[in-house]
Amino acid sequence: MLPTMHVTRNTPDQLIIADTPWLIGIMLIIFIVMFVGPGLLVVSDGVWQGWIFVIAGSGMGFIAFGVFVRRVQIILDRPADTITIRRRSIFGFSTIVHTLSNLSEAKLEVTTGSKGRTLYRPTLVLSQGMSTGDHPIVQAYSNFGGSERIVDTINSWLTNTRLDSDGPNA
Repeated sequence: MLPTMHVTRNTPDQLIIADTPWLIGIMLIIFIVMFVGPGLLVVSDGVWQGWIFVIAGSGMGFIAFGVFVRRVQIILDRPADTITIRRRSIFGFSTIVHTLSNLSEAKLEVTTGSKGRTLYRPTLVLSQGMSTGDHPIVQAYSNFGGSERIVDTINSWLTNTRLDSDGPNA
């Protein structure tokens, strides 16, 4: 995955992080067109085997598009005391809501890929409540620096909002 995750709003009351994989989506659309176009040209010449090219190429591209192109939006909302995780793909939409006061931190999950590369993904850690445990923000690990930046932003926002909510010190 490419580093498409970015902060769209960062105020004391709300932090919104979005991940929209535009580049991979465009690349997959080009992949589909590269199969459909020539396949239809062959079919227009009267060769029925062109349909195999059209169906197989567009089918693989469509499945890959559904698997890899997922928009994710995380909304940390202090006044509502909620964490909203929205995911959308061509196959559907889901929303998960957690209690913000149960969020202890964001952490960076680390794994090793098949070629020995270190891969990362940002994860929310809920320390109490019914949703206790680790909740990955994105499903896929990557080796780009965007994950660490997102974890730092969330932890900074949590620290600042907790300090702000404590009130003045005497």
